[in-house]
Amino acid sequence: MYINDGYVRVRYEETDQMGVAYHGNYYTWFEVGRSSFFRSLGYTYAQLEKEGIILPVIESHCFYKSAAKYDDELLIRTRIKKLKGVRLEFEYEIIRKEDEALLAKGTTIHAFVNKNLKPVNCKKQNPKVWSLLRNCLDEVK
Repeated sequence: MYINDGYVRVRYEETDQMGVAYHGNYYTWFEVGRSSFFRSLGYTYAQLEKEGIILPVIESHCFYKSAAKYDDELLIRTRIKKLKGVRLEFEYEIIRKEDEALLAKGTTIHAFVNKNLKPVNCKKQNPKVWSLLRNCLDEVK
């Protein structure tokens, strides 16, 4: 199983009057984690799109454990949980670096689609990407 660690620092604009991060920002941080994950494999979203693969989010979940606050440095731990047919599922942990507190856990499910938003078989469309993702897997379905 391959796990990628990415980092962000909570910006002032991401917090409310009490200095607590707005809950919707966790989904932005999940995206930061995914981008970091793909970059660590030698790909960017732009490259994937040029190669005919688009990965829209079709389902997302976040379980909040504790609050992130202004200026916290956060570790975004990202891994592939499932890879099946035209779907890819990522799992995330957001951890405050200072005290290693788990702040949130979540998942996003993505569909492999083409530029017309039609499902594509990544294994056939881009065997190299499929192989990279499969080698990172926690669970094969």
